[in-house]
Amino acid sequence: MYVEVVFPLPFRKAFTYKVPRELESNAVFGVRAIAPFGRRTLTGFIINISDRTSVKEKIKPISDILDEAPIINKTSLKFYQWIADYYLCSLGEALRLAVPHGSAVESKRKIQIDPDFSAELLSKEKNKSSIRAKILTELTKRVQINQSYLQKLVGRKSIYSQLQTLQKEGAITILDAIESAKAKPKIVKHIKLNKKVGEIYAIFPELETRSPKQVKILLELIAAKGKELPVSNLLHKTESSKSSVDSLEKKGLVKVIDKEVERIYSEVYKEEHKEITLSNKQQQVTDSIIAPIKQGKFEPFLLYGVTGSGKTQVYIELTKIALKNKKTVLILVPEISLTPQMTSRMINNFGDTVTVVHSRMSAGERYDAWKRVLKNKSKVVIGARSALFAPLKNIGLIVVDEEHDSSYKQSDSIPKYNGRDAAVYLGSLYKCPVLLGSATPSIESMYNAKSGKYKLLQLPDRIDDAKLPKISLVNVQAERKKKKMENIFSKTLLDKIEDRLRKDEGVIILQNRRGFSTQIFCDDCGEVETCDNCSVPMVFHINKNLLQCHYCGLIKDVPGACTHCGSLGIKYFGTGTERVEDELEFYFRRAKISRVDSDSISRKAVLSKILLSFSKGDIDILVGTQMVSKGLDFSRVTLVGVISAETTLWLPDFRADERTFQLLTQVSGRSGRSKTPGEVIIQTHNEKHFALQMVLKNDYFGFYHKEVADRKKLGYPPFTRLALIEAKDHSEKKARGAIQDYHSQLMRYKKWLQISEPAYAVIARIKGNYRFHILIKSSKEADPGGGILHKAILDSFMEFNRSSRYKEVNLFYDVDPQSIM
Repeated sequence: MYVEVVFPLPFRKAFTYKVPRELESNAVFGVRAIAPFGRRTLTGFIINISDRTSVKEKIKPISDILDEAPIINKTSLKFYQWIADYYLCSLGEALRLAVPHGSAVESKRKIQIDPDFSAELLSKEKNKSSIRAKILTELTKRVQINQSYLQKLVGRKSIYSQLQTLQKEGAITILDAIESAKAKPKIVKHIKLNKKVGEIYAIFPELETRSPKQVKILLELIAAKGKELPVSNLLHKTESSKSSVDSLEKKGLVKVIDKEVERIYSEVYKEEHKEITLSNKQQQVTDSIIAPIKQGKFEPFLLYGVTGSGKTQVYIELTKIALKNKKTVLILVPEISLTPQMTSRMINNFGDTVTVVHSRMSAGERYDAWKRVLKNKSKVVIGARSALFAPLKNIGLIVVDEEHDSSYKQSDSIPKYNGRDAAVYLGSLYKCPVLLGSATPSIESMYNAKSGKYKLLQLPDRIDDAKLPKISLVNVQAERKKKKMENIFSKTLLDKIEDRLRKDEGVIILQNRRGFSTQIFCDDCGEVETCDNCSVPMVFHINKNLLQCHYCGLIKDVPGACTHCGSLGIKYFGTGTERVEDELEFYFRRAKISRVDSDSISRKAVLSKILLSFSKGDIDILVGTQMVSKGLDFSRVTLVGVISAETTLWLPDFRADERTFQLLTQVSGRSGRSKTPGEVIIQTHNEKHFALQMVLKNDYFGFYHKEVADRKKLGYPPFTRLALIEAKDHSEKKARGAIQDYHSQLMRYKKWLQISEPAYAVIARIKGNYRFHILIKSSKEADPGGGILHKAILDSFMEFNRSSRYKEVNLFYDVDPQSIM
């Protein structure tokens, strides 16, 4: 018996293995196999089985099978193959998404080091910049290191021959260690009675005098009426020690067993369940989607509903219909919108059948959530983009809420897929409707709706007769001339906040920057304090009194003087959420203020507690980054303030206007979601800007028509397909050389594609790597499926790998990038 296995590596082929007799019954399509690969041991997916092979070389056997049942089926394999083909990665890299992180078995090459002997060898090295010298420098600092980490430290992959030489010299010993899966079932010791209750009572007189603790344990087990109890809980409750349990086990009175327990993530935030009757408009939208659910028909819908129009309730009603028809439901929500409020509403309606997947869960909780779905215990999955890969069967409805959100795009690892677009393809495979919802649909999705690819549905009004908030733009420069600015606040905004506090109404303040000051600037030499690894300014965090880089995480002490010229004339510029919170505390000393950003809610359940307090009125003002702009529905919020409208507007990216319009419209929508009218104050330096004027008028279609015309003129999506090529390396010379060599290969396709010249990325250096970009545009008229674009990228990469002297440099390609910075 032979199997074809694909591994999470950049090889676009499957590898053939023999199956030992004892594993033949377990080696089925769609399970994971542990197999030797070169000098390593890796976990891969079995994608084909046969009783013969054309492979002539010696065939190795697989070592083990990891799963009891298949994780993927033929339909889901088509889905992962599409991701691999469209986003230009291997099938194995795409299939890595199908299982929770940390659930694979692999070997890690560990190096045991003699640091003293390594230091002696280093002292004899004449060329201190050679690879050997770099390796020895790192070896002198420690007694053990993983080979992969050493490769990263010295910036070179091919160091194997150097390590073999050092092993022969006696400086190191190379070990291959198999590391088991980090995410695995949680096993807890449980205890239960091993004899009838009558027999246990008969022994009590004898035990009471000598071992009263043992009697306590037995009484608890009798009260449990045959249930198994966790040993640790029982010992804590009875104030006993493990020796008491051991004695009872020896006497044959109790039995101790290992039992798998499920880790379920729970939120502190709870809402009362309300029975809601749909409005006429909501009912019309729901009715449009019922037929495709029942018929099992693929149809993509775009639901454009203003903020507060009741889109979530439509999702809930459609989920009820899908479940009645014995189907499962997948609901995708951007990470920042996946608030405890949203999950609480889903659990209120569907109880234990809901599984939630998001980044606030531990690795163990994610693993158990995935297993619950795999075993068909869960019919509704709600989560961020990774929930797309939950092993649901018989999907009857897919919902993508806030479909415009850029966080649906995976941008920091391979494959660089877009969750929204992949969800539409998944719906076509499972023959079910896909509902994309937003108050500010992306230009691409609205274009698809206008051109008939999607069916457009609308909810133009808020529910319960609530009105959209009144929006005002405040020109900061004009206010400053009139002496109406108090540091970062206009007097208009401060007066409005004071008015709301008097009325005991809720206030949300948005500033889409973390930290206190976003720059430290020297008045004498003009230098800005930048990160050592990235070409970005360090951000001052007042709470921890440190400087931090928000790209690589580097932390520095706050300088007492300029680190470039020694001057004491350093100034703090820019405004982050910490500064907004600090100044609000100065102006409103009695107000209760909380901050919501990734710094303040990093600990578990913190966000739940803050939102619960805010909903009860225990918190008056919520300050935050874009986290406060989505997914929050509090009837007591009547004022939203925006400190600076320009945080996203001035970015050198073709989507900057769209992002600004979406962010400001979304945050405005948090205000006035009940009978009490809401108000929004947006502080800006340029109130005449078109995007801000459209926010002021709440005119989505006005914004869409101008933006889509600009995109057509300049050749951007939805009229073209983009691909961003990035070369990055610790050496600027190598990164530049690699991008130029790749560009010369790409130019063979210039007849069909628009190819930019290689250039520094907008942020030229991140985490010590120099970055160079090429932007490729492919017209959707000439290349509707993107076949020419994909071929050009892959063929150029093969030629680059064959002929370039810089082929060791990392090259990344991003199809349909959300940002070109």
